[in-house]
Amino acid sequence: MQLFLFLAALLAVAGRVNAAPLSEKDSQLHNKRSFVERDGVNYTVFEHAATGARMEFVTNSGICETTKGVNQYSGYFSVGSNMNMWFWFFEARNNPTTAPLATWFNGGPGCSSMIGLFQENGPCHFVDGSSTPSLNQYSFNNYANMLYIDQPIGVGFSYGTDSVDSTVTAAPYVWKLIQAFFAQFSQYENRDFGIMTESYGGHYGPEFAEYFQQQNTAISQGSVQGEKINLIALGINNGWFDAKLQYKAYVDFSYNNTYSPLISASQYKSYMNSYNSNCAPAVQSCYSSGSNSACENAENVCYQDIEGPLSESGNFDVYDIREPSNDPYPPETYVNYLQSSSVVKAIGAQTTYQECPNAPYNKFESTGDDSRSFISQLSDVVSSGVTTLLWAGDADWICNWFGVQAVAESVNYSGASAFKNKALAPYTVNGASAGTFKSVNNFSFLRVFGAGHEVPYYQPAVALQVFEQIMQRKSIYST
Repeated sequence: MQLFLFLAALLAVAGRVNAAPLSEKDSQLHNKRSFVERDGVNYTVFEHAATGARMEFVTNSGICETTKGVNQYSGYFSVGSNMNMWFWFFEARNNPTTAPLATWFNGGPGCSSMIGLFQENGPCHFVDGSSTPSLNQYSFNNYANMLYIDQPIGVGFSYGTDSVDSTVTAAPYVWKLIQAFFAQFSQYENRDFGIMTESYGGHYGPEFAEYFQQQNTAISQGSVQGEKINLIALGINNGWFDAKLQYKAYVDFSYNNTYSPLISASQYKSYMNSYNSNCAPAVQSCYSSGSNSACENAENVCYQDIEGPLSESGNFDVYDIREPSNDPYPPETYVNYLQSSSVVKAIGAQTTYQECPNAPYNKFESTGDDSRSFISQLSDVVSSGVTTLLWAGDADWICNWFGVQAVAESVNYSGASAFKNKALAPYTVNGASAGTFKSVNNFSFLRVFGAGHEVPYYQPAVALQVFEQIMQRKSIYST
């Protein structure tokens, strides 16, 4: 309470603070809500009593989502001492009062979810190198209310003290943010809830989902105060889940992908020898001991022997082998836009945008987090009944579909044997060939044709169909 009064006093100096009427629920929990104006921009300030989280956000900035009648909110959640986590929320374009709620996380570790918002599945995108965005007809908020989150602290527009050094330590802060979001926007409590993520999301997705479910159990038992998160869907494209399986997939994919071989037969044999002699044993040591030193060593050994030299074995972009390495794709147009002073002011950002800063990444690297497997957590989530999809663009190298399929076939759940033995079948969108897939019960795998790392950028119609299907608690299916 003292923190809020102190902050309110500071805000009063900068602008004006007016007490906003509290709902009955706010009064019971002693939540605090007020308004402030600074530099001509109006902010809502909200303090969540249950978690101590503080929010400050702008309503309807006019940036990105310009569809009439569709509301948006952008700003910060204070999830810890000097820990200001950036969020950008867009209402669904259709039926927002009943539509489900979904979150989007980009990977890294340490990359901003504004990548997904502006390059992949958000309400606006940059077309043909334009300096300003236009509406994206395939935005995920066509179907769901969408919440984009920059985490951990230091990533994107988030700022302050970053104490997160692993996927496991990241999860509680994300849960705390969702709790504060529900307190401010209580109309979204109890909605069907989905987690969508990519790349290092192969770590984030399983761990966040499992942590949310553990917190739900603790809330039911009375040991934790909060709102249950009605998790019904988890979707991860081109994810990094398991080092042992996916370092091997670097070698296999480089030699035998469906576009063009990146290495020769003799090189393949040499890399496989290195993998079996050095990389795989180092990863196994990480898995067995769980120590930071063993896992960090595994990352170093496998990068030096496998990932590093393979990624430099030809002139190709590791995120899309069809593109040359000196012309990464998609273009970074959106970064300049988000660093514009007028945009920063309009959306309520308080720091300079950083897409993938080094500091958060280095913290994860220090604990060997990259080498740790999250197949166990993924298996638990699938076994709990959450509709789960692993999907991958088939032109991506860095988290290629060979490795993602190997991970999918290693998930332990009631349908595991049937899933592993099931052949891939054609996947279509309105009759057009889009990929190959298989599903057993609530678990699916999809290879997407003609897509690099950021699948929704390359194949937006496919991505939206996939998103809608799993958010309807359905295994994916052709149309």
